[in-house]
Amino acid sequence: MSEYIIKNGHVFDPVQGINGDKKDIAIKDGKIVDKVGSGAKVIDASGKTVMAGAVEIHAHIAGPKVNLGRIYRPEDKLFSCTPTKGMERMGGGASIPTTFKTGYEYAKMGYTTAMEAAMPPMFARHVHEEIRDTPIIDEGAFPVFGNNWFVLEYLKNHEIENTAAYIAWLLRVTKGYAVKVVNPGGTEAWAWGLNCLSVNDPVPYFDITPAEIVKGLLEANEYLGLPHSMHIHPNNLGNPGCYQTTLDTLALAEGMKAKNKFGRESVMHLTHVQFHSYKGTNWGDFESGAKEITDYVNKNKNITIDTGNVTLDETTTMTADGPFEHHLTGLNNLKWANCDVELETAAGVVPYIYSPNISVCAIQWAIGLEIPLMMKDPMRCYITTDHPNAGPFTRYPRVIKWLMSKKARDTQINAFKHKDKVLSQTSIGSLDKELSLYELAQMTRAGPAKCLGLGGICGGLKPGMDADVAVYNFNPDKPVANPDDIETAFSRCAHVFKSGVEVVKNGEIVGTGNKRTLWVNVKVNDNPQVMRDINEKFIKYYSMTQANYEALGHHFVPNPYALEVDATHV
Repeated sequence: MSEYIIKNGHVFDPVQGINGDKKDIAIKDGKIVDKVGSGAKVIDASGKTVMAGAVEIHAHIAGPKVNLGRIYRPEDKLFSCTPTKGMERMGGGASIPTTFKTGYEYAKMGYTTAMEAAMPPMFARHVHEEIRDTPIIDEGAFPVFGNNWFVLEYLKNHEIENTAAYIAWLLRVTKGYAVKVVNPGGTEAWAWGLNCLSVNDPVPYFDITPAEIVKGLLEANEYLGLPHSMHIHPNNLGNPGCYQTTLDTLALAEGMKAKNKFGRESVMHLTHVQFHSYKGTNWGDFESGAKEITDYVNKNKNITIDTGNVTLDETTTMTADGPFEHHLTGLNNLKWANCDVELETAAGVVPYIYSPNISVCAIQWAIGLEIPLMMKDPMRCYITTDHPNAGPFTRYPRVIKWLMSKKARDTQINAFKHKDKVLSQTSIGSLDKELSLYELAQMTRAGPAKCLGLGGICGGLKPGMDADVAVYNFNPDKPVANPDDIETAFSRCAHVFKSGVEVVKNGEIVGTGNKRTLWVNVKVNDNPQVMRDINEKFIKYYSMTQANYEALGHHFVPNPYALEVDATHV
């Protein structure tokens, strides 16, 4: 690998507490180092912003749900079809870009790590094939557990060790990274045409509630000491009044402490909070509950969140929350696809248009911005769009513009058809805060990396860490006259390095780097009962054999640069 030195840039690195100082960043053998030899290639970053590569903590970018969306929405490809440039292969799609375009677009914005947030275990092979096909960025995937029959039966009987042993087995055989929970119990209820809208609704035929599922998985996650906290999409997403269900879910983690060796402090990560912060009783009196949610999270240090910002685009919603997608198609009358994954989960796909002329969409936009602006600790709040549900990830520069510039927010508010309702139903008009570049680095780099248990590897520029570096054409010494300049700067990097390889130069792809797949290797003491249960259910219920289920073997081990995170618990 070549040696580089990035000179004279304004460095923002919360890992080291560096806040805009002019510093040189040295790269050697894929790592950040203290110094390099005289023959190192020099990158002049004078008048530019230098940060670590950004970390995407929650997106839907690989697997059968995403692929179904691509097949099901050929019109999405009409919005964006990019001709090949230099090293780029053909890519298309706006809200659901192809694998190649996904990697390219993340890299051009300075992202070097991204997590697929909902992997159906049965389709882990498909997920890993798409991950391997996606260039440049490191990726991991979160298997879903909140509606899994094994989990429901073990937790009904309060068998935490058996639950933990099953989680450990499933993470190993699917090459998964973390415990994901989507509408706990509700997606299984959807198989019977029902749902769970509160944490105390019974799951039909299983004699268990969402509260018991969440509490049990929290305990199992900490029993195993996994690198990431339990990652949850609570019940009752997207309905007026859902903020109370969110608070009830958060309360299940009260008093719990993280037990791990990876540096994370949270025990629960609440995802796409915008969708869970709605007050009101119907869409007529719909209003923001962001203050109530952020007040709670600000007071409880064992919780992290990501935002789920609405970007005011046409997009494609997709989630393992099957009943929600059926409900959504009843609201917008657009086409709907649904699928069930035996014994494990389900999914739905529905197109959606977040129109600035619709008051509900405008209020959702405001709620997504209120949340990070109200959070007191940027290291516990991360910017996402729940891609593609609230908008495509390619709109992150636009979200950054709104967060860094009140002028940009006011311009958007004044453009809304229902401006008065947005101002009366939210507090966005009274929020003067503008994110600093340091806070942006916390919310997009250091914070999510630490939350994922990867704080010693990525998200910072400390010597010894991976040389994932983004250089932006943004001079913090100059006042911003036009907020659109922020969006422009963060849309296309001047330079991006992935593990020491230059992959972006002047906004164009110049290399594909040495991407990795991230997974957790967690082992527990031998548990014959769990293995007997697994064997029995595969014989009795699954449509495939256990031997064909596991994402193992040469073809499915992602690539030689894979990073296996050791979370052995014996």
